[in-house]
Amino acid sequence: MERDTAAIADKAARFKKLYTAAVYDILDEMGLPNQCMDLGIRGLDRSMRIAGPAFTVKVSADVRTDEEYDIEEVKTFTFFRKMYPGCVVLIAGAGERHSGHWGELMSTGSKSRGATGIVVDGGIRDGNILIGMEDWPVFTRYLSPIESRTRTRISGIEVPIAVTGTLTAQIRVNPGDWLFGDMDGVVVIPADKVDAVLARAEEMIAIENRSRNEIRAGGDVADVYAKYGRL
Repeated sequence: MERDTAAIADKAARFKKLYTAAVYDILDEMGLPNQCMDLGIRGLDRSMRIAGPAFTVKVSADVRTDEEYDIEEVKTFTFFRKMYPGCVVLIAGAGERHSGHWGELMSTGSKSRGATGIVVDGGIRDGNILIGMEDWPVFTRYLSPIESRTRTRISGIEVPIAVTGTLTAQIRVNPGDWLFGDMDGVVVIPADKVDAVLARAEEMIAIENRSRNEIRAGGDVADVYAKYGRL
């Protein structure tokens, strides 16, 4: 599948000038209030920001041996070849809350294929190394030294997955849906709504900037709100 990587990079850069609260407000206005991932999923560093289409990784409880395992591209790690410039690796940890589902070497492999960061509804290992990787934002529920092998197994690559939500138990994420995260959390934007959400959020930020400037200049808060309808 051919992708417009220049367009992905441009949209990601535009998203990173925004903030998740504004993007969430637009999703809410569009009748999509349940797009915020569980608030326990946070950046390793508060300054981290992430934006891009989801490269989905489904994890399941699986204690089979390598000989018994039947997904060849996972056994041979050839699934990295499916990654593409600008994608964000999204790992759904299937509710397992002990082991690290992704680590530094997996991240290095992802980045070498053009991925721009990871979001894990689960845990990571090698946090001290990951936080030092240049231009590699990591959003995760927890850190753990525990190996996931023999406890969980990747059971799907680039398939629809379910991640834990905040206002709903689960959020469905299809490959190519967009993720945008900052210190407030991570939101999921359906692929067919990305352009509209981005344009509307940019308009909202422009209005908020005018409101902020007028209040800083001594404007009355009530008058400013009446003028712009946003605070």
